[in-house]
Amino acid sequence: MSSPQSGLPRWNPQMIRGGASLGADRTTRVAILLSLYNGESYLNAQLDSILAQSHTDWVLYWRDDGSTDASRVIMLSFAAHRGHGRCVEVTSIPDVKGVGASYLHLLNSIPETPFIAFADQDDVWHPKKLEWAVSWLKTQPSDVPAIYCARQYLTDSNLNVFSKSERLHRQPSFAAALTQNIATGHTAVINAAACHLLHGTTPPSHTLHDWWAYLLTMAAGGEIFFDNRCVSYYRQHSRNTVGAKHSKFKRGLCAIKRGPGAFMTAFESNVQRLLSYPDMLTSESKDLLEDLSQARTLKARFKLIWKRPELQRQTFCETAVFRLWYLLATRCH
Repeated sequence: MSSPQSGLPRWNPQMIRGGASLGADRTTRVAILLSLYNGESYLNAQLDSILAQSHTDWVLYWRDDGSTDASRVIMLSFAAHRGHGRCVEVTSIPDVKGVGASYLHLLNSIPETPFIAFADQDDVWHPKKLEWAVSWLKTQPSDVPAIYCARQYLTDSNLNVFSKSERLHRQPSFAAALTQNIATGHTAVINAAACHLLHGTTPPSHTLHDWWAYLLTMAAGGEIFFDNRCVSYYRQHSRNTVGAKHSKFKRGLCAIKRGPGAFMTAFESNVQRLLSYPDMLTSESKDLLEDLSQARTLKARFKLIWKRPELQRQTFCETAVFRLWYLLATRCH
């Protein structure tokens, strides 16, 4: 079935084949983490797409982050029926609030599992998402932190596809991870080594769990694979935590409207927080972070940009905006 607007593939509920048993090899078990907050409108479609996965060895760990709608009721019904025996509710803690904190609480609460996937309550997964992710992650050494992530179909609230998310234009690196997150949460699957890396850490308040996982993994010398295939249907609606603009012009306009303040606050907070975990950093990562931490004047930042050309985003224009903001931020010091 195709979207009438674009001819791109639309989510088809007939993809759902029903639940499968847990009899698969436990070395491929995936812990799916799902945090709920007033998601009753779209939650069942996400749960259906999890049931539809060709990779059937999964357990869903979930928590409710204070919903006032029927989200928790829907989840309890799923756990009792379609997802029976495959769902574990993680006890909520009153002082854990917000998307990032909720997912890190889930991550810290699950048992040892080879692979961990982040799920959003309002998106829908391609049936082969977990299969593709596990296939790549199994090629990586088990003691090396690794992240699988991918492109998405961007849709309206009714899952009508209007475009694909951007391709990767430049290869990932730690320096690039500091300037931009490419590991969109609902596409990300990490291995146990990356999970261990994240245990007990606390990202800055401006940084969500997916970007934090990407930053720590790259800072520790880990691996990331960005799949050019679209692995999810990413709803764009009024309640998105982040959302994605499919137009480069609109993305640029939004960036200009936001200005350098919010981004540079997050950027510099990430630098300082990563430096607070020196035992996790490679020597190269630590050197870059220390250079960034010490460059406080306009002159020093000009020199650093010249010395560190790897501090770039995915496109030329995005990189130009980042470097301009990086220089303008000296006025705050």
